Amino acid sequence: MDNITSKATWYANDAAFDWLYPERIQQLSRRHWTPMEVAKKSAKFLSNGTGKKILDIGSGVGKFCLIGGHFFPEATFSGVEQRKELFHFAEAAKELTHASNVDFANCNFTQVDFDEYDHFYFYNSFFENLVEEGQIDQEVEYSTSLYNYYSRYMFKCLENKPSGTRLVTFHSLEDEVPPSYQLVDATVDFLLKMWIKR
Repeated sequence: MDNITSKATWYANDAAFDWLYPERIQQLSRRHWTPMEVAKKSAKFLSNGTGKKILDIGSGVGKFCLIGGHFFPEATFSGVEQRKELFHFAEAAKELTHASNVDFANCNFTQVDFDEYDHFYFYNSFFENLVEEGQIDQEVEYSTSLYNYYSRYMFKCLENKPSGTRLVTFHSLEDEVPPSYQLVDATVDFLLKMWIKR
């Protein structure tokens, strides 16, 4: 199969895209990785204009960034992921798909400079700290105090962004969304929300 054909095939639907990853990672997809339609809708909203830099906070295996980068090549999609293993899966998928407008960083999101990005995507990566089970793995520490710390940290970073900054949240409790962000759209059973800073 040539590269053009395989590219079209990978982006056909979630099941096709998940083939980029090992079976264990595919099994986590429904619960932990952004669904294709959500990624496309979110990326469209965030890549508004040309040359926008979008950050996915807690990017996992890179699914949102790779889908966004494929369908909206005029924007740059960056993902930050603290788990080294997931970061490596994201890098491998990036290589396979030849995604030139996508990059990933392996660190905690608190080490990233929010000033370098225009808009943000957040599929509640902090929520793992609030539940008893269903985490991706046991490689990182979990606690309610970490959830609160991360939410407050992100809140402050978003609060410091200029008017017009766009944010998409998916399955969020909204503790990290400052009141200066106005809800402009909500779909997928009200779980997918699009915000613009006033």
